[in-house]
Amino acid sequence: MNTNWQKCLETILHHEGGYVNHPKDPGGETNLGVTKRVYEEWGGTKNMKDLTVEDVSPIYKKNYWDRVKGDDLPAGLDLCVFDFGVNAGTGRAAKYLQNLVGAGADGAIGPGTLAKVNAFVEAHGVEETIKKYQKARQGYYESLSTFETFGRGWTRRVTETTKLALQMV
Repeated sequence: MNTNWQKCLETILHHEGGYVNHPKDPGGETNLGVTKRVYEEWGGTKNMKDLTVEDVSPIYKKNYWDRVKGDDLPAGLDLCVFDFGVNAGTGRAAKYLQNLVGAGADGAIGPGTLAKVNAFVEAHGVEETIKKYQKARQGYYESLSTFETFGRGWTRRVTETTKLALQMV
């Protein structure tokens, strides 16, 4: 079992930053990367500006890390899929991984996808898998109409995440 959860969470929180309410961000009011909608669905009642890491950590674990099967992915790739899941949705992150490894792209990582991931990593290496995944992820961001507004930040995030992921291998 992989034990990168804490390091990956720290990386996510670094990229997500603190409180924001950008008018062009479809997520709306956000703190530590958690939108107000997600926080309230979780049962949270604090003012969004007052959230702490302790408030959001269980949300990240259950809603993102566990959904992308972070504990079952190779070190480094776990960070990339988790980070993309946080930033663009776990279903999308899973589908990009499934498309890369030739699994059925249903947006849910299960035993079949994990077997395909392991075979792909064995054939191509985890470093190459990370690079290919991150290249596809960058292509997704560049296809968005909001890339002009948020593209520099997304590109920096992909670049930094890729570098750290390769160090985690």
